Amino acid sequence: MMLQIQKKLNYKNNTLKRIILLNSLVAIFCTGLFAFNVQDKYISNTKNSKLLLKPINDLNDEEYDKFMLGRSFFTVPWVKAPSITTARDGLGPLFNANSCISCHPNNGRGLLFSSENIASRAIVARLSITSDNSLEHKEVLNKKGYIPEPVYGNQLAINSIFGVDFEGKVNIDFEEKEILFPDGEKQILLKPKYSLKELNYGDFHKNGIVSYRIAQTLNGMGLIDLISDEDIIANEDIDDKNGDGISGKANWVYSNITKKIELGKYTWKASVAFLKEQVAFAASNDIGLTTTIFQDENCTKFQKTCNEAPKAKDIDLPDNRLDAITYYLKNIKSYSPVKTKEYKDGFTLFESISCSKCHISSFKTNLGFEIYPFSDFLLHDMGEELSDGRVEFLANEREWRTAPLWGLALHEKINKEKPRLLHDGRARSFQEAILWHGGEAENAKKAYMNLPKEQREKLIKFLEEL
Repeated sequence: MMLQIQKKLNYKNNTLKRIILLNSLVAIFCTGLFAFNVQDKYISNTKNSKLLLKPINDLNDEEYDKFMLGRSFFTVPWVKAPSITTARDGLGPLFNANSCISCHPNNGRGLLFSSENIASRAIVARLSITSDNSLEHKEVLNKKGYIPEPVYGNQLAINSIFGVDFEGKVNIDFEEKEILFPDGEKQILLKPKYSLKELNYGDFHKNGIVSYRIAQTLNGMGLIDLISDEDIIANEDIDDKNGDGISGKANWVYSNITKKIELGKYTWKASVAFLKEQVAFAASNDIGLTTTIFQDENCTKFQKTCNEAPKAKDIDLPDNRLDAITYYLKNIKSYSPVKTKEYKDGFTLFESISCSKCHISSFKTNLGFEIYPFSDFLLHDMGEELSDGRVEFLANEREWRTAPLWGLALHEKINKEKPRLLHDGRARSFQEAILWHGGEAENAKKAYMNLPKEQREKLIKFLEEL
């Protein structure tokens, strides 16, 4: 009798173990399947010139309507106030472009030159002056991260509404610099000699600083929001404790949304914490639109006609429209290449010369799927050759956020030409961009230069497909 009872207990225990194991396997399978399905919702492997204009999969009717509303405010030109087009008036008085899409063609990276072979609207001049360490300057640094140029403000405005003088124009020029590889190959680099001209409001400050920035691709902008702060901070090594020469640091910045210090993730120097704040920042500086985040017109006290220009309403871009644009950018499709054999071979080379120590290939999002930005979103010293002389919060003159490499493969599809790389568009190719690297990236650059030419070409091909 006892033997029969024991057999029954053993049978029940084994059955229970099988059920638990089966449920575990189902959970693991479903979790993996969920992550795969969600990844497919956000990311496409199709290299298409219109990809970044498409919404992610499976938006419901209400979500799609909000997406399309955001797209309309992103793409349709704004007009000056007052206007019968009250939903879109408020342009300027000073501005660079009258729409977001002007600087981000098909939501991609901007062009350095216009069709007239002059500086395009996608290259902007960010303005500041050196701090004098006064209490006033320290307070401004705490909130803005830099000291604006007194007469011209945060950014040079190349356009203006009728009756207001624009601020000036950007002139682009280069001088050539030859680099010789150990194997004898020569590469000509273009060293920028950018300048400002036609300044309509008087002389620039004697301690003025100009940093030229090209508009980045919007590929993956919403996906950055899905990376936890902890995962980014985990890659910090400020004191280079592991001795590899790489000492990335986070940029902690003041947010006008939360009114406190946050982790910077956006812009060339990681000086903005949230996508919504970046949209509002661009709306103010590039189009001259006020928001509840940045409520002041971009006129300085020295610009009388700008300050007296007509204004139709208190806020040009109200919260519901600002939220719609942010929602649109968060929900556009992103590009990531297929992991072919050529990709894997190129990635092996990429890792072998330590590029991946800063351009970290992947992060896991808080939705459980992998994304491949090829950035650690941290600041790195890039050497004197790439210094712009400008401080933004904790980012010093030589420090830049590791530029994400994803989506650059779409540029040639969109614009019929290769992207101009680095913050100011000086590099005409990935090889040129690598050769400008210095500071923490000096050893990686030298390792690249010492690769056999065949391997260098293989690595460049890999980068061009990201």
